[in-house]
Amino acid sequence: MLTITRTDWREIAACRDSEPTLFFPIGTTGLAVEQIEEAKGICTDCLVTEDCLQYALQTNQEAGVWGGYAEDERRRLRKRWLAERRRAAS
Repeated sequence: MLTITRTDWREIAACRDSEPTLFFPIGTTGLAVEQIEEAKGICTDCLVTEDCLQYALQTNQEAGVWGGYAEDERRRLRKRWLAERRRAAS
């Protein structure tokens, strides 16, 4: 069983040796769509996708592909994530 701490998940991420600009395309049409899909493909094979997504949600990463989710997808997830946290805190 692989144990991952909050500080080392990035060291084993599938994207660690990828071109960073792939995960931060400009726009949401044309070439950017291809980049987003390619980035998500790398996320598909990653062992720490959930850690990456949680990091993005917790730190409100607005740009790029994180945890296999593009910006617009993550925005919707974050709204639900925040609502769940508020309910849990009540």
